[in-house]
Amino acid sequence: MIIPNKIKKGDSIRVITPARSIKLPFITEESINVALKRFEEMNLKVTFGKNVNVLNQFNSSSVEERIEDLHDAFKDQKVKAIISVIGGYNSGELLDYLDYNLIKKKPKILCGYSDITAILNAIHSKTSLLTYYGPHFFDFGNIQGADYTIGYFKKCLFIDSPFRVLSSEKWSNDKWSNCQKRRKFVKNYGPFVVNNGKADGTILGGNLVTFCSLSGTPFFPGFKDTVLFIEEDEEEHLFSFNRNLTSLTNREDFSGVKAIVFGRFQPGSKITEQNLFDIVKNNKKLQKIPIIGGVDFGHTTPRLTIPIGGKCKIEVEESINITILEH
Repeated sequence: MIIPNKIKKGDSIRVITPARSIKLPFITEESINVALKRFEEMNLKVTFGKNVNVLNQFNSSSVEERIEDLHDAFKDQKVKAIISVIGGYNSGELLDYLDYNLIKKKPKILCGYSDITAILNAIHSKTSLLTYYGPHFFDFGNIQGADYTIGYFKKCLFIDSPFRVLSSEKWSNDKWSNCQKRRKFVKNYGPFVVNNGKADGTILGGNLVTFCSLSGTPFFPGFKDTVLFIEEDEEEHLFSFNRNLTSLTNREDFSGVKAIVFGRFQPGSKITEQNLFDIVKNNKKLQKIPIIGGVDFGHTTPRLTIPIGGKCKIEVEESINITILEH
């Protein structure tokens, strides 16, 4: 396991677009300026990859341009952490072209979520480098609801100490940066228990449909002694969620999964707590391990930063305890 150096005040952060471009219509100048201010408040300097403004028919740049920006960020000695602008659908295109030897020789923090799941898990699989399932650059542009996100970003990326995952007070499903001052937040009632038990292991996962796309490829990290942190957005409905989850439990090495932590489902997915109970009831492999739902990560605001390849401890008895041990 390779743990990259933590961020400290004065460090330089490189923003890249391994999936979609920064020129998407909903990424407004206002949200970019708010995000830049957030990093300034953390005493961090922000630079951008040279191809972040390219926008093709896939709302992205070419594979060559995205690879160039990612490799340049790892090569640049001034850059201490790399963060994606936003997710998308095409990060998997980069996996065959990444220079994993370069990344292993020059390890540093890489953070993003959603479609960036493919890159985070592939890099960890090929290099043993910890990567981070956490906020995009775009998420720092939230005027409201950013405190929890920034707080756990700091806990995971600035400090070495173990930390316990606590719940946010409220959450929102309002998208992008539109009408930010009128965002609707609802009370967070915290996570819920599907199965009791205790476990510890190595963290893997991210966005379920993207994680599943790695299965059967040379980039899948394998399940030995792992705790899966899994979330899904509202583009995937109940049936596809169940199918994708089942595809993971059908893997020969699924017995290596010691627990599962599910992120909060977006209301548009129509996946409820009861649905999750029913899915577990119908899958004997899921009945044997501790399972928690409704944790603060996924496609709602706010969100945790989770170390892919890091260590955690799960205790689900009278109360729920999720502790990130190594990150």
